[in-house]
Parts: sequence; C-alpha cells; structure tokens
Amino acid sequence: MPIGELSRRTGVAIRLLRYYEEQGLLRSERLPSGHRRYDQDAPHIVKQIRMLLAAGLTTAVIAEIIPCIEGEMSVPVCRANLLRNQLDGLDEQIATLNRARSTLADLIPA
Repeated sequence: MPIGELSRRTGVAIRLLRYYEEQGLLRSERLPSGHRRYDQDAPHIVKQIRMLLAAGLTTAVIAEIIPCIEGEMSVPVCRANLLRNQLDGLDEQIATLNRARSTLADLIPA
C-alpha cells in the first residue's frame, strides 16, 4: 500500500511514517519510481509502534521488539527480558517520583 493510504488507515502523519522507517521500525519496498510500498500488515505494525511509544519505550528498544510484532517469534518468548527490564525501570521511576511527591507534600503547610 502507498504511504498515503497507510497514513489514512493509521492516522499517523506521512512524515512520522518516514521517521519510523529511518529508525528501522517499519519496512517498505521501493518501487522503480522511488515511491514506498508497504505490506498489508503495516497498519498493525504502526499501531503497535504507537502503543509501545505511548508506554515510554524508545525507538531503539522498539526496534529490538519489531521482529516479535511482525510475527517472526511469539511475544512472550521474544524479548521478554527486555520488556521486563523496561517495566522495572518504570517502577523505579514511579517510586522515585512518589518519594519526591511525598517530600514536597510534607513541605506544604496544612
């Protein structure tokens, strides 16, 4: 499918789709005219990329997970440790923010 159709199907700007491709998150085939052509599963992959970005993952981490999304491996097996490490990092950030919040709340007079 052409990039414009992928953009319409996913609601993601063409410029952002090109960025995903530059980052190795999305693959396209180049036609002799130079236009990009995406596979039929591209909308699913783009939606997964958006979800992982919203979860706070970097494009570098997502690039490691893409083979799982593309169905080359099962997600529970593929990169499970990487996802656990990301989750542990988020838990640590939440704990740090909770401590900071508590300290600030204690400084505010009742």
